[in-house]
Amino acid sequence: MMYRYLAIALLSISAAFAQPVPTTQPPLRPAPKSEPPKAAAPKPDAGQADAAETPEGTSAPAARGGRGAGPSPILPKDLKYPPLRPIQVPNITSFTLPNGMKLLLLEDHELPIVNGLAMVHAGSLLDPPERVGMAVAAGALLRSGGTSAKTPDQMDNILETMAATIDSSADESSTRVSFATVKENLDTVLGVFKEVLTAPEFRQDKIEAIRAQMRTAISSRNDDSALLAQRELTGVVYGRDNPFGWLPQYATIDRITRKDLQAYYQRYFVPSNTSLALWGDFDAAQMKETIEKRFADWTPAAQAAPQFPKWKDATAGGVYLAEKKEGNQTSFAVGEMGIRADDKDMAALQVIAGILASGANGRIPEKAKSRTGATHEIRAFWSPSYDHPGMFSITGTTGSIGTVDVLRVVKEEVQRITTAEVTDQELTTTRDSMLNALVFTYDTRAKLLSRLLLLDFYGYPKDYLPRFQKSLQALTKADILRAAKQYLSPDKLAIVVVANLSSFSDPLEKLGGEVTHLDITIPESKVEPVETTDASLAEGKALLQKAQAAMGGVQKLLAIKDYTEVASYQIDASVPNVGGMKVTETDKWMAPTTFRQDSVLPAGRVAAFTDGRLGWIATPQGWGGLTGTQLKQVQSDLFRTWFRLLLSDLVEGRIVNAVDGSSVQISDPVGQGCKVEFDSETGLPKRITYDTPQAIGPPLYTEDLLSDFREVDGVKLPFQITINQSGKKFADVTVTEYKLNSGLKLAELSKRPM
Repeated sequence: MMYRYLAIALLSISAAFAQPVPTTQPPLRPAPKSEPPKAAAPKPDAGQADAAETPEGTSAPAARGGRGAGPSPILPKDLKYPPLRPIQVPNITSFTLPNGMKLLLLEDHELPIVNGLAMVHAGSLLDPPERVGMAVAAGALLRSGGTSAKTPDQMDNILETMAATIDSSADESSTRVSFATVKENLDTVLGVFKEVLTAPEFRQDKIEAIRAQMRTAISSRNDDSALLAQRELTGVVYGRDNPFGWLPQYATIDRITRKDLQAYYQRYFVPSNTSLALWGDFDAAQMKETIEKRFADWTPAAQAAPQFPKWKDATAGGVYLAEKKEGNQTSFAVGEMGIRADDKDMAALQVIAGILASGANGRIPEKAKSRTGATHEIRAFWSPSYDHPGMFSITGTTGSIGTVDVLRVVKEEVQRITTAEVTDQELTTTRDSMLNALVFTYDTRAKLLSRLLLLDFYGYPKDYLPRFQKSLQALTKADILRAAKQYLSPDKLAIVVVANLSSFSDPLEKLGGEVTHLDITIPESKVEPVETTDASLAEGKALLQKAQAAMGGVQKLLAIKDYTEVASYQIDASVPNVGGMKVTETDKWMAPTTFRQDSVLPAGRVAAFTDGRLGWIATPQGWGGLTGTQLKQVQSDLFRTWFRLLLSDLVEGRIVNAVDGSSVQISDPVGQGCKVEFDSETGLPKRITYDTPQAIGPPLYTEDLLSDFREVDGVKLPFQITINQSGKKFADVTVTEYKLNSGLKLAELSKRPM
């Protein structure tokens, strides 16, 4: 079963990696204080000259037409608004159900809609070091993996007909499952929601789909320089030797099995570790009764509360460089360990961040503009977490030539705000901006309840938001200076720079001290055998033997000494550069490792031959030895040749190890490997996943989806194959002919085209 290494060599597919956003928003621009304005001045008649404004804001007499001054225009500084209202915390009823789940209810009869959000104390901080990424995968699969009673497609059909949604995800310390529906469909949607939360299935094909998405994210995580700088700053601040600084890698997500996900779910997803909030158009007393009945049978054995790891401040002041050889822009992230959201000085620190930088405004961007002559988007954040200290960071981009000047400004302004009081205008403008933003952040009951659930989930007091609002209103310049001195450490700041050094006018060393180079290389994926036990080997052999029987029997497979396969490829239209291309390919194989491939492409014919160790390749431009990546690719293809792959339990040196009840991992001593998933009903292989080496960049995660099995000389073979790379379709393959035991000769296969 060849993957067609030539087609792989044509492409490199990548995708954008969405990074999480900070938990707090930067302050918005201030809104003016005013009362509702009076009617605006009427527009002048046609032909009348516009009134000229004096510095005082009044209208001077018209220069022509003999008319006097019109009504005075209303200027922004003249607008006055009533004082902001305090945040009103609604009356939320709270219960603990008999099974131990906490329930929060808020009636909101404005619209006939009901929303729900369940939160479980389980997240990526609980990932084992060898399986980083497991919590994120589990969080997504709660919804996308279906339930024990419904497939994902069945769930989609139910929700789509009702205009309802159910979503799931995970972050550092929580996993969330939410729903939204119109009131009349609540009973049905609530039933599906309950299944997602209490009976996820973690179907293998959906696990592979999530793994493909995560691999795509890993492969492209260095593409965005701004996100790269922020990510590396996190590693510098928390350290890479603990869950706060870990990154998922190809190897860590490859190790995640269905059994791992099931064990993770059973350990942490219990009622006593779960909070459920509902808000919308319902009667609270009736809803409590409904939820209690609905979840009455969710009674797994209680588990001890999860023990999240302790954080440490690993921040080492200095300059860190993640060098990228292309471009003339620098992205930077400067920061240190921050605070928790319940810190008594959080309001003061947020104002400090706003004064330092908020987009093109603030001390840092304004001073950077005066020094370099360019406008910079620079933002400062105190990004507190609920259950551990977050980070203080200043992030931005600048032209490479002015990088050192801009970073000098950053250091100078952080130092200055710790030594002298801010101005009255800076305090008033930034504080009022934050107060206005706070009101709009919680301008609906739905937004407010979502935040209140978070606060309750992490044990914060019910009046947290009103208290924060009051602390903002009461801030003084003395408070700002005291907090800046206490929490900011100018000498301890870590400066992470992502840049092309060739465009710099000054070396980074001028910022002080040596520059530490960061290794941002993405480790290549390697097939790592799953844990091998006598039981897993026995189970793997049993699964493979079931597949051998389904294919036609082990004796039939052993009798095949050569085969020819002719196939037509339709490259997917979305594939860059070669989308829509059609390729015809003929593969010829002789046991055990002789292989020839002839391809007809729009650009001409390509042929390749190998005996498993050496070989040649011929193109319209000439021929040469088969070496390097091309040799690795064809050796990978040979490893997955249909008949040897299905007889791997009889091939010396190969290990067939069960991954779970429907798939095996097959590997050999030289590092070749793949995973084969079987159809639980027929026993036939339905999915083969493996890494395809590339000349440049990390291997491509590849999967072959097999279908349309037909019998050829007593052996069942697939006539349709869909090939996906990094989670995206690469090609549809239609096999037009198989020939078995046609008497192929080595001399014929090894003959080069003239």
